[in-house]
Amino acid sequence: MLTLPLPMFVALLLGFLVVSHLWARDRSGLFLALIAVCALQALLISLAQHYGVDFARLLQPVVAVVIPPLAWMTFQSVAQGAFDPRRAAVHALLPVGIAVCLVFLPMAVDVLLLIAFLGYGIAILMALHGQGNLSGARLQSGPLPRQLWRGVGALLILSALSDVLIAGVMIMGQPALRPIIISIFTSFTLLGVGLLSLSRDAEGPAQAFEKTANNAEPAKATVAQTELIARLDALMQNEQLYLDPDLTLARLARRLHVPVKSLSSAINKASGQNVSRYVNDYRIRAACAELDRGEPVTQAMLASGFNTKSNFNREFTRVTGKTPSQYVNSTA
Repeated sequence: MLTLPLPMFVALLLGFLVVSHLWARDRSGLFLALIAVCALQALLISLAQHYGVDFARLLQPVVAVVIPPLAWMTFQSVAQGAFDPRRAAVHALLPVGIAVCLVFLPMAVDVLLLIAFLGYGIAILMALHGQGNLSGARLQSGPLPRQLWRGVGALLILSALSDVLIAGVMIMGQPALRPIIISIFTSFTLLGVGLLSLSRDAEGPAQAFEKTANNAEPAKATVAQTELIARLDALMQNEQLYLDPDLTLARLARRLHVPVKSLSSAINKASGQNVSRYVNDYRIRAACAELDRGEPVTQAMLASGFNTKSNFNREFTRVTGKTPSQYVNSTA
């Protein structure tokens, strides 16, 4: 009976997901690149550890060190709403450094890998801690984007800790455990990073995490912020951008030609709400209009810019004080 090594299973699964999403064209290039590199690394691990392919063993650390900076750049594209290719150059130094170490200082390879995974994992977690908005994310995904990226950061750190474990078993004179640890820990990490970052909600918003109390009095807005919100209201009313389920804070800021942080701060201070709730207020008013015309609840949900029923029901109740069915019954 043919048994498939765990890393090979991970490689095939991630590879299939990359191909399917390439065909559907429903993911950004950075996201697909991250999953593709994870699939390639899982394949190399399988070839090296289970099939004894020497060239795979040589390529393993070079491909591995690409994953942490690529995860960071993918995260940054969501956190900032755009990807600046000019910033990628500095990250390219890592695989170059690994390649040089393989030739001239092989003992430094594992240390450099540990530093890369640990450093970028911590960087993602720290950025999430201090980040008010993931401005390139969809405004309706709620807490999931932040949770997914926290999971990616934690998995990168876990991979670094597996290197420490490998060093420990080598010191204890148990080299036979090294391939087992690599297969299990690395496969788990690659699969986790792949599935978490490939989730549609990894590109969704984290605006719901802005630290604004539900019933707090809005902070006093400046004249400039009040004028900015008036422009935003006019844009929303005239072009009905809120009907787009993929609307992002970054897109709104670009339309108004203002920085993302300026727009987010203006909404917070002028309305006492976060960006997600501000947009959802418009969506719920549109849904109520649909229901008033006799449209079914599901049709009203989709027509108003929502695509998940749980989020629609939660926001509908928050805005109107009633569930959609209660609203329909009250207006019947």
